Order: sequence, then structure tokens, then C-alpha cells
Amino acid sequence: MDPEYRDDLPNSRARHLLRVLVERYIVDGHPVGSRTLSRDSRLDLSPATIRNVMSDLEELGLISAPHTSAGRVPTDLGYRLFVDVLIKLHPIAKTDVRLLQKEISSHADDGKELATKASNMLSGITQLAGVVTLPRQTHAEFRQVEFISLSENKVLAVVVVNDAEVQNRILYLDRKYTSDELRRAANYLNQQFAGKEVDDVRLQLLEELQQTRQDMNQLMIDAITLAQHVFKEEIQEEPSYIIAGETNLMEFAELSNVEKLRALFEAFNRQRDILHLLDQCLTADGVQIFIGHESGYDILDECSIVSAPYTDENENIVGVVGVIGPTRMAYQRVIPVVDITAKLLGAALKTRD
Repeated sequence: MDPEYRDDLPNSRARHLLRVLVERYIVDGHPVGSRTLSRDSRLDLSPATIRNVMSDLEELGLISAPHTSAGRVPTDLGYRLFVDVLIKLHPIAKTDVRLLQKEISSHADDGKELATKASNMLSGITQLAGVVTLPRQTHAEFRQVEFISLSENKVLAVVVVNDAEVQNRILYLDRKYTSDELRRAANYLNQQFAGKEVDDVRLQLLEELQQTRQDMNQLMIDAITLAQHVFKEEIQEEPSYIIAGETNLMEFAELSNVEKLRALFEAFNRQRDILHLLDQCLTADGVQIFIGHESGYDILDECSIVSAPYTDENENIVGVVGVIGPTRMAYQRVIPVVDITAKLLGAALKTRD
């Protein structure tokens, strides 16, 4: 919980009223008035007392009055206090757990199928958008490289790592290399380094570079010069994610504006911004929640992301599962669903051959 409101937390009565207000607003999306709050809170308080408490909550920045409405709605800060302190989580139904377990475990042999099934299940259970990043490889084993001349000093390096992951890199060199030189250099590197971890290849190259050039023939010099450019950066699979149920977001009035939806869906397709947020969860312990402006992206100002990391058979964090929805999503239900899905996805990865 953020320290800026820890010291200013309202009293227990105000906390109760805030929780009731947030829960009511999550259900119907309408500003909550003092009469509704009095009825739903089941407290023997006068309307004047409730209005005073709401005034205090508004002064603390936890609720606000939209336009000229007499009711109040939670702010991002109000939601944050709700999920950090006041929330009462709803255990996920056993039938949903069994369904998740069955569907995810049935696709345990394929990482992309696992991610696809998990995102669909998240969307189906929460009626929001489910998102799962593809399992990342925790190691990169060099298989082979091929060099293709593009222009005077520009070469395309086609690098294969692990079983079938291909990366293309453009190399800008100090001189033009002939097709024969490129072919011989590739053959040399493939013979010397195929099957080794990329990090080990990088270290061995550094050792060989420490030799004097008088000890090397021209083939070795060409090969190592080209390899320097190939391996100077980390080689890893380009991360991506599977998203399902985006159209569920159209059901929420606050997200139903056509231009807003178009921009949101474009962000989903670009993936970059969403991946940046999800990547922050890779080092998190358990469920992490971004509410509204906390994401740092204007397009997500009226959205929340509930996410959790999942691990492989070696307990390495290899991906993230999450749910994207409006800030007034049912956090009580969504948080346990995301948490159990991450655990089940990790368990499925552990059973793969």
C-alpha cells in the first residue's frame, strides 16, 4: 500500500462505508448516493452522518463526484485502498478450478497452446480480457548461423537457437565480405559452437579475441569479426502474449466509446506497452495490480490489470498471466482466478516431458 494514504486512513466506520461504496459501484457502475450507502452498509447512521463521512473520503481523494451527480464513485486511490486493505476475496468455485485444471493440463506439451487455453479460460471465467505471455526460454542454445550479403557493408545474420527459434539480425560491417567469405565464416562458427549455450559462446569468443591476430588465419579472423556483431547482444525469443475476450470490454459503459475502444485494441495489437507492464510482474511475488493511472499509459487510464507470474519445472519465472478490465472490475473474484491460473499453468509446465 502506498505510504501517502497509510497515515490518513479513515476510521473503521469510514472504511466500511468506502468498501460498501466500491462494491456497489463495481456491481452497477452508477454513482452511489448516501441513501443507497445507508441501506447497503446496514449501519444505523443518519443521512447527514453518511454525507459527512463521504465528504471526508472525498477530501482524502478516495472518492469523487462525477459531474453534477449527488452520488460518488471511487478514484484510483480509492480502489487501491480497497484492494490493499478492505477487500474480501471470493474463493474461486471448485467447478471452475477443476475446469481450469482439466483444460490447461490437456495442452501441457505445447507452450503456445497452454497460453492460448489459459487466456481463453481467464476470459471465460471473468468475462473480461484474459492475457498470458508465452513461456520464455530460460536458456539459449546456439544451433547455427547463416550470413547473407545485403549491400556493400550490410549483412543479414540468420541465427537459430534452441530447437527452432529463428532470429534475424542486420550487421553493419567495416568492409564488404564476399559470399564465399560469409559461407566459410558461418561453417566455421557452426562447427565450433553448435550445441553450446549462447553465454558460453560469447565467453569463448572473448578468449579467442585475446589471441594475437598473428596466431589466426584469415578465416578465423573473419568468423570471429562477424560473430562479435552477432553475439554482442542477448539472443532471446521475442516475447509475445495471447489475449482473449477483448470484446468483453465493450460491455462496460466507461470503455464503450468507439474511439477509446479502437485505441485500446490497437494497444493490444502493438503489444509493446502491455508487455512492458506484464514484464514488471516477472519479479513480483504473487499477484500484482495496476489500477488506472498507475500503469503509466494514458490508454489504460480507465483500465486495471491483475497479473501474476508463473514458473517452469525449475521454478524459474517464465511468463505472466493476467486479466485486463475496467477499473471497476470485480477484484474480489478476479484476483483469486488469476492467482490459481498462474499456479495451474506452472504445474502444467512442470509435467511436460
